[in-house]
Amino acid sequence: MHDNSVAVVGLGYVGLPLAILAQNKGYRVTGLEYDKRKVDMIRAGVSPFVEESVTTWLADNQLDVTQDYERLREVASIIVCVPTPVDETYTPDLGPVISACTEIARRLRPGQLVVIESTINPGVCDEVVLPLLEKQSGLKCGVDFFLAHCPERINPGDPKWNVGNIARVVGGHDQKSLDLAYEFYSRIVDAPIRRMGSLKEAEAVKVVENSFRDVNIAFVNELAMSFTKLGIDVVNVINGAATKPFAFMPHYPGAGVGGHCIPVDPYYLIEYARKNGFEHDFLSSARSINNQMPEFTVDQVESALEHHGRSMKGAKVAVMGLSYKANVGDLRESPSLRILEHLSERGADIVVHDPYIHGYGEYKRSFSGVPEEFAFFENTEGRSQLELTSAMKGADAVIIATAHREYVQLSPEDFKDAGVNIIVDGRNCLNKSALTSAGFTYRGIGR
Repeated sequence: MHDNSVAVVGLGYVGLPLAILAQNKGYRVTGLEYDKRKVDMIRAGVSPFVEESVTTWLADNQLDVTQDYERLREVASIIVCVPTPVDETYTPDLGPVISACTEIARRLRPGQLVVIESTINPGVCDEVVLPLLEKQSGLKCGVDFFLAHCPERINPGDPKWNVGNIARVVGGHDQKSLDLAYEFYSRIVDAPIRRMGSLKEAEAVKVVENSFRDVNIAFVNELAMSFTKLGIDVVNVINGAATKPFAFMPHYPGAGVGGHCIPVDPYYLIEYARKNGFEHDFLSSARSINNQMPEFTVDQVESALEHHGRSMKGAKVAVMGLSYKANVGDLRESPSLRILEHLSERGADIVVHDPYIHGYGEYKRSFSGVPEEFAFFENTEGRSQLELTSAMKGADAVIIATAHREYVQLSPEDFKDAGVNIIVDGRNCLNKSALTSAGFTYRGIGR
């Protein structure tokens, strides 16, 4: 083993950028990934997901990637970056973490550091990971090997904030574990690293910071639903409130909350607290409100159609955007999938377009039963204006479900050329004034 050798287990949106960062900082990196398709793509210099910085790096550099977990014996540090989803009952699924840690434990050697970056609820390191590693390896944590938690922080598609410049927190099983983890992250991250008092504290940081966002988004989403009935433009109100120089942080409503963090992490805290005798009513309420937004968006479509004397049943509705976030190809917990479910249940004739998604059928959302036969319009580059217009052609209504730059740039003339009259702006990203002045029926979220 070499002190500057590290294995990253799981090469997704978190693990692959981390592996690249560590290699750029001089570490000898081994990437472990169970998905052969991803391994083959990375070896070929192709990113398995849309992320400009990763795509650019892989075009000019090579990363040592493998499916051989025996390679774990060769490194000083092992970083676990596997997904931690929730199931259809919103119960945290620790299966990927347990599976990864089992593979690690079978090959664990004295002196190695294991860091869990995967998002987990407080207590998982102490109650699940630690006993598993010790039992399977026969080694003692804090004596023979070391364990730390550094919750991942990454913002896909963000040109400013990335895995290399976002501050991090670390917690350790013991002082040596904490010191080793702090040293590793201090070497690769150009931002402060905060030492936490325990593994549980570090675990709690992640769920608290994302629950904070979820609660604030739920607040403005509830305002949006209320203000729709009151005839108040919620975006203008939020922007007005944001002029206060203290004690207000603007959040904005939308068609739903997606991604692997905000709609998932609160459930980790809710579930862990419930098992320990406490009910998080506030967090549960926020989750309930945010989960309503895809259906509320479809309600706006149905209301607009009825205003024009049309029924939702048989109406052609173009859903623009599948990804949960603008300008990335990430379907994880995307509210667009819920929008499709509600449209399908109400009998709409659905067309789907997303310039960043090239294979809908291979993605499985843990609580989604959406059919996979929807039409797509994209080329290999995924940014064809002609195909975008084709997707909207003849639609009775268009839903902007994701604020991709291709959609934000659409003009009233583009909608007119496609023969569209009804626009439901699920991200409040279009020019409301221009569209209404041009005679379109425009419905935003709280606008």
